[in-house]
Amino acid sequence: MRSPRQHSHNAVIKGHLPLLMTLAMLMLGILQAGAQEPDKRHVTPVIPQTNQVKPPPKGTAEEVIQHYINGDSAEAAAQLRKDSLRRIYKHYPRLTDLSVGLNIAEPLFMAFGQSYASTDVSVTLNMWNRLQPTVEMGLGWAKNTPDGMNFTYKGKPSPYFKVGANYNFMFKNSPDYQVLVGIRLGYSTFGYDVTDAHYINSYWREDIGYNITGERSHALWGEAGVGLKVKLWDRVSMGWMIRYHGIFNYGKNSHSKPWFIPGYGPRSSSLGLSLGIYYTLPMTKNKKKE
Repeated sequence: MRSPRQHSHNAVIKGHLPLLMTLAMLMLGILQAGAQEPDKRHVTPVIPQTNQVKPPPKGTAEEVIQHYINGDSAEAAAQLRKDSLRRIYKHYPRLTDLSVGLNIAEPLFMAFGQSYASTDVSVTLNMWNRLQPTVEMGLGWAKNTPDGMNFTYKGKPSPYFKVGANYNFMFKNSPDYQVLVGIRLGYSTFGYDVTDAHYINSYWREDIGYNITGERSHALWGEAGVGLKVKLWDRVSMGWMIRYHGIFNYGKNSHSKPWFIPGYGPRSSSLGLSLGIYYTLPMTKNKKKE
């Protein structure tokens, strides 16, 4: 026989049974959700609009097309940029042309009264229409009685040599017109005489004259200059260059010093001018590469 307390306890359990079942179902759902694999991110696939390959622009190089076919778009873009620059700028071959020139500046000045002259033949190789190695070979001579001096200087015709290069700032344009900056290294070995020299003896007050003949000397110097070169007609051009020069070393004699240096000018000068007539021979059939 059950006691009243037991009957009351059973009644309470029966009254709360629906709530307990609901809680149990909720817990079971939570446990099942925790055991399942977490949700994955869904990526929406990209659907191409078309599967047709557009043809490259007309005139595209075969090399660029091959890069696109291989999937190397970066290299193709770089190659297209190079091709566009080639269309803008003219690229000349390494051996563009060869010029032979004759410097006529000082012989012209001598015709108008100058007492010395140097003239030379030059050979210039134009590379890429930019860098121009050059060689100059010539003769220089002089005969002068300097103002205020008591002697006559006779420079015997003597050779001189120069080597150097020019740089053409208009290398993107036609070789017919050039703006140049040049450097040279010059050397000469030469002979000279000093004649009709005289001095007054301080004791006897006599005018004593003497000659110094057969003197030999040499000189090494450097030059830097700027100039222009323009086409006259066909393959004939004219160019001029203003040159600043300085002597590195020259030979001194016990009784005299050279007044004139072939290829350089008076020893005390610092400026020179060359005026050349050039004949140009093209080195390739095509003057430029596009």
